Amino acid sequence: MARLPLYIQIANAVAKLISDGALRPGERTPSLRAVCDHHHVSMSTAVQAFVELESRGLVEPQPKSGFFVKHPPPKTDLDLRPHPPRVPMSGSLGNLHASLFDAVASANLIALGGAVPSADILPTVKLNRMLAEKARHAGSRGVMYDLPPGSETLRRQISKRMLKGGAIVSPAEIITTCGATEALMLCLRAVTQPGDVVVVETPTYFGLLHVLEALALRVLEIPTDPQHGLRLDVLKSALKDQRVAACIVLPAFSNPLGATMPEDNKQQLVALCKKHDIPLIEDDVFGELPFGPKRSRTCKSYDDSGIVLFCSSFSKTLAPGYRVGWVTPGRFFHQVRTAKLTHTLATATLPELAIAGFLAEGGYDHWLRGARAIYKNNVMQARRAILGAFPEGTTVTSPQGGFLLWVTIPLKVDALQLYERALARGISIAPGHMFSLDQRYTNCIRISCGEHWSARIAGAIRTLGELAKRLAE
Repeated sequence: MARLPLYIQIANAVAKLISDGALRPGERTPSLRAVCDHHHVSMSTAVQAFVELESRGLVEPQPKSGFFVKHPPPKTDLDLRPHPPRVPMSGSLGNLHASLFDAVASANLIALGGAVPSADILPTVKLNRMLAEKARHAGSRGVMYDLPPGSETLRRQISKRMLKGGAIVSPAEIITTCGATEALMLCLRAVTQPGDVVVVETPTYFGLLHVLEALALRVLEIPTDPQHGLRLDVLKSALKDQRVAACIVLPAFSNPLGATMPEDNKQQLVALCKKHDIPLIEDDVFGELPFGPKRSRTCKSYDDSGIVLFCSSFSKTLAPGYRVGWVTPGRFFHQVRTAKLTHTLATATLPELAIAGFLAEGGYDHWLRGARAIYKNNVMQARRAILGAFPEGTTVTSPQGGFLLWVTIPLKVDALQLYERALARGISIAPGHMFSLDQRYTNCIRISCGEHWSARIAGAIRTLGELAKRLAE
């Protein structure tokens, strides 16, 4: 069996001292320097070990004093303490990823795993009518390459949309992409080299982890607060000794937690990345779906140096199948444009024009208000049903936007076993193993609320609860 990473071995050793009572709540842990000397490791490895301990909820830093054993938190609605990682199984994450999208495409499965909005919520008829209209009038343009930066008509509309998040971006600074995943990949290709370290939230979207693996990048997972997003204190500590090539965040309704980064934290994060000259890649794919009346500011809106590369798409709001996204790469524009030319060359012309036409008609905000109300109701109903049906001790996040829920089940329940049993009953979920390269969230699942709440969905959640209870016995 493969050995655990060195930083995990060190974290486990300190964790045992805490569990055995040798280190008690409120007591100072061994210093980073002492850990380095005792275990003969670098400072960056020691920092990673304490980041891991923080992510388990065992220690907390105190300015200029080091790390201290954390007092047990009072019982709350949420327990997101990660658990020791299991040795990754070759190919398993890729197989799970593929099976989730098979479920989305299958009419025979209730797809609660894929973060995909249902077609009966989307403005499908109007979009298809717009696509047909653009195809009739585009002439030869409709069948030709729309080389980067892409459709000027669409980029003008995107520029107007970005104002709502506080960012002033001209159409000339925008490059259209084949969805947000391509935007993220292009940004990473532009600012990193194989072997570089990239900071991500944990847990984080499994598709992003696959992109990072495909580009041969090393991943530094930073704990994420379920309400406020990336832990800036932990990131600051890690950056003291760790050389980082890029940082990727999902500040608005993150996937899978649904966390929302406060405005002050966004501003501090941009300033921190600017100070260390670290490109900040902002994934805003859920940003247009707050449950409140208006969206929050983006990290990009605080960027005065071009350090933020902003990525988004229309996949969660209008049309997943159109595969239309965009990136505003800041000072990395030319590198991203070159990467686009060598990756997919161009974004599909007619879908670009159809979405531009939809936005230009002025009905997008009206549509969004209706969609937000639907997702808010879906999330509220699903959350209530999960807490009522799952084993005692189950906790569920309370997102303020998007349509994802992160469910933490008692430790006895293995999410992969629950996934397999649910699939046999015609229900697809996303097991927590997929949301970290260490597969550390073994008793967590992600539930998508992208389909209208119905008796069918309620029944599926009851079935999941019954299966989870059996596994917990």
